[in-house]
Amino acid sequence: MCRNIVPLNNLEPAATDEECHEAALQFVRKIAGTTTPSKVNQPVFDQAVAEIAQAARRLLDDLVTSAPPKNRAEQAAKRQARSAERYEAIRVYQQEKRAARAAP
Repeated sequence: MCRNIVPLNNLEPAATDEECHEAALQFVRKIAGTTTPSKVNQPVFDQAVAEIAQAARRLLDDLVTSAPPKNRAEQAAKRQARSAERYEAIRVYQQEKRAARAAP
């Protein structure tokens, strides 16, 4: 799944229509393989985003859970921590790769 799309279910406060639109936009960009469609494809791109945003909104509105709502700030902190770990692992790997190339 695209790392830019964050889970929107069971948050307090609830997900907004704008968040559904942003998630739909990221999804369509991923599927289309482009962040900016050509002018001829823009209407199709925009229509797909609108339809997926509507479907996402319906999904979130209709989902039922007995779990307590998640705190947005805590969820964001967890995502940031995972991201930091991932980028640190990449940095260490690249550093080791450079050191291996430099060694005789």
